[in-house]
Amino acid sequence: MWKKLVPFAFEPAAAQESVLRSRTAEMPAAPAETSAAPGLAPFDEIYRGAPVRSSQAAYTILKVAEMANSPHLEGMSPEARRCSLMMALDAAGVSVDDLLQDAMIRQRALNEYEAGQENKLKQFETGKIEENRGIQAELDRITAQFMRRIQANLDEVARQQDLFHAWQKQKQQEVRRISDAASICVPQNAPASNDGLTLVLERMTGPKR
Repeated sequence: MWKKLVPFAFEPAAAQESVLRSRTAEMPAAPAETSAAPGLAPFDEIYRGAPVRSSQAAYTILKVAEMANSPHLEGMSPEARRCSLMMALDAAGVSVDDLLQDAMIRQRALNEYEAGQENKLKQFETGKIEENRGIQAELDRITAQFMRRIQANLDEVARQQDLFHAWQKQKQQEVRRISDAASICVPQNAPASNDGLTLVLERMTGPKR
């Protein structure tokens, strides 16, 4: 039963290491590059810039993460999985302290990269906000210029309307003046209205038959 729970427990150290290597070689590589956001550095590139130190480069905290997700450990309880991993690491001569230090260094590298990118993002945002202010100022200037042209057109239309309305008033006075003068010349029995006067004038000034 214990052999089933702890698959590496009853193997010699050399055999344990051989089994560990063969099984971890079957594991798919962690999708580090696809985990990063587009346009940002993949995780493995961030790690390369960090002072990662390990007594055995083949066994990092990332390798432990791969081992923990191995299908060979599927279905095991968390404690049994932990015991299996610890025994495998011990058989490979991997220092737990080195792994924890590796984990700390990688997390620090991720945090520092995040802080740097956040600072760059703020600078980028500030630059774009400033650029937008310039664009808005130019837009306001152009808008004001065209609004002045629009207002000038409206003012010109209003002036032309005022001139036309003034002419209409003068025309009414002129028509009244003509009508008053013409009313003296028409027969006494002609209608007194302007429309009647117009008909009489048209009849009297029309072509003779």
